[in-house]
Amino acid sequence: MLDFAAMRATLAEAYDLAPSLTLAEEMRDVHARMERVVTLPDFARYAPYIRAINRLKHEKNAIILAHNYMTPEIYHGVADVVGDSLQLAIEATKVEAQTIVQCGVHFMAETSKILNPSKTVLIPDMEAGCSLAESITAEGVAQMRAKYPGAPVVSYVNTTAEVKAASDVCCTSSNAAQIVAAMEGDTVIMTPDQYLAQNVARQVPQKKVVWWAGSCIVHEQYTAQDLRDYRALHPDTRIIAHPECPPSVVAEADFSGSTSGIIDYVTREHPGRAMLVTECSMASNIADALPEVEFVGPCNMCPYMKKITLEKILFSLHTGTEEVFVDPEIAARARVAVERMIELSRKIAK
Repeated sequence: MLDFAAMRATLAEAYDLAPSLTLAEEMRDVHARMERVVTLPDFARYAPYIRAINRLKHEKNAIILAHNYMTPEIYHGVADVVGDSLQLAIEATKVEAQTIVQCGVHFMAETSKILNPSKTVLIPDMEAGCSLAESITAEGVAQMRAKYPGAPVVSYVNTTAEVKAASDVCCTSSNAAQIVAAMEGDTVIMTPDQYLAQNVARQVPQKKVVWWAGSCIVHEQYTAQDLRDYRALHPDTRIIAHPECPPSVVAEADFSGSTSGIIDYVTREHPGRAMLVTECSMASNIADALPEVEFVGPCNMCPYMKKITLEKILFSLHTGTEEVFVDPEIAARARVAVERMIELSRKIAK
């Protein structure tokens, strides 16, 4: 666990991190990327950290990969690459910098290390976990294989390296249906997200999809009645749900897709008002690019994603702490599953 007092003392010795409206004014170009959701006084608190992090990246030959669920000051202020789990996995294979700072949750940092065993991978807070990753183990995969002999195992990328190593191929919410359809045999095992698996089963009726009973603490909270109630009050709102939501919720939505799919949909359709049934920061991060769209609630925050802050990013880069390691033998087997996912995704895209 991070010692916040020691962390802040260390940073205070090396950087002037006092809020500065003067610096905020000087960094208007950065603030412009997030001005609809971050006021200038708030940006004055972030500006010293953003400046320090961006300078330190160059000094240390580092790159920041940030998930779409990061807060706007991270997403727009310091990230070099942003995207969903698939996009970040693909970009991780192209990294030239010696150090990767993963702004997301732990399994994402493990994936970057799996794909870049010779590079340094840092995660600003080692406790940034994931309810899905914690819901399945390699032993759980073995149980599913015993129950359905011969069936291929498609594991969500939201899993530990050990689970990836025990699987045949990984998937993300953006490519799950296509990867399941590409598997041989009539039965396909999906772990660990039961709702993603059930939504995929409806898209791929030619396969018998069986699943592990895990779920995302953000998306499992939504109900179909929530959506019906909101639509009754605001019938002109376009409701867009993530496929980690229960099938009854997805059925009530106007569109369902991965985080990148949601961004593409809103960008393409330009609805006057949109409700994103997913993690809260998604709407914040695309609001400035789409000023004509009014984003409305409700939304749920991921407590794990929100463990990543500018302060922790700066400390991790400054000290080189919170480094992620993966056992080389496990990494080698997990790499096969991840690389197979990337290869199939590229074939699907053609």
